Amino acid sequence: MDVTEQSSETTASARCTPMTMIQALRSAMDVMLERDSNVVVFGQDVGYFGGVFRCTEGLQKKYGQSRVFDAPISEGGIVGAAVGMGAYGLRAVVEIQFADYFYPASDQIVSEAARLRYRSVGDFTAPITIRMPCGGGIYGGQTHSQSPEAMFTHVCGLRTVMPSNPYDAKGLLIAAIECDDPVIFLEPKRLYNGPFDGHHDSPVIPWSQHRLGAVPEGYYTVALASASVLRPGSELTVLTYGTMVFVAEAAAAEAGIDAEIIDLRSIWPLDLETIVASVRKTGRCVVVHEATRTSGFGAELVALVQEHCFYQLEAPIERVTGWDTPYPHAQEWAYFPGPERVAAGFKRAMQG
Repeated sequence: MDVTEQSSETTASARCTPMTMIQALRSAMDVMLERDSNVVVFGQDVGYFGGVFRCTEGLQKKYGQSRVFDAPISEGGIVGAAVGMGAYGLRAVVEIQFADYFYPASDQIVSEAARLRYRSVGDFTAPITIRMPCGGGIYGGQTHSQSPEAMFTHVCGLRTVMPSNPYDAKGLLIAAIECDDPVIFLEPKRLYNGPFDGHHDSPVIPWSQHRLGAVPEGYYTVALASASVLRPGSELTVLTYGTMVFVAEAAAAEAGIDAEIIDLRSIWPLDLETIVASVRKTGRCVVVHEATRTSGFGAELVALVQEHCFYQLEAPIERVTGWDTPYPHAQEWAYFPGPERVAAGFKRAMQG
């Protein structure tokens, strides 16, 4: 799907407003709280305080304490309550303050939310959305910088989403809230206030200066399991998501390589058709993600490309990822796959 495509719910006359990703996410929850009385929002500090990143600011004042409310510091309790709400027809949007903190809720996510439809033969569902800020680039150290998306993609019954920009963030979050399956909604916090190309010593570019920072004010959706061709190209295909979308774009420009950059957006289920069409066209593929390398989701992408595009590949598939270590505080930019390291991966793929 091209980045210029919009949902059928978004008319040509829809008014767009420059938004940060924080504002776009808040707008999505605002739209759904108003549209559907079964939608509730809760988590640690999301009510009166408006969330640690202010994504829910003002929503409790607008909708009341029974629709937007604070929860105890208990991730297992938050997700467990959401599963019960889902079984009774509510659509809970819960926030885990950082993705690094989801582990105490693992049993509720894997054994309850993901299995409820299957276990009840369709009698019950868990239409819950679990929002989690993820990734590094903010000097958060090992316990505030993790990218655990691969753990969720391994679980049957879960959908895993990671937007890279405000337009997609709002449309995907609305689609997630309306979905009858549990959705893990990962938000790269380095992108909350602007696109990030990996040059940490450069001035921050606000979303108001980027085309994907223009967001329709009302209701629209971006289809789950749809990828976006962020940048068309002919020499190689880049498969990536989240913060690394813009790092890959910068690396291609700096290396002078005509790369086709695919923003997966929906990590699982994914848009295999778009991936295959691109790799068959370019004959070369580089997978880029911030998470650790071993058993990262990039390994699944490599396997899928090898399976579906073997006879079109002109070179081995390259991976550029984080390292197999905890995310270091003092060596943030040695861990983060920046434009130089990504560009080197592109060049290896071109020389293969």
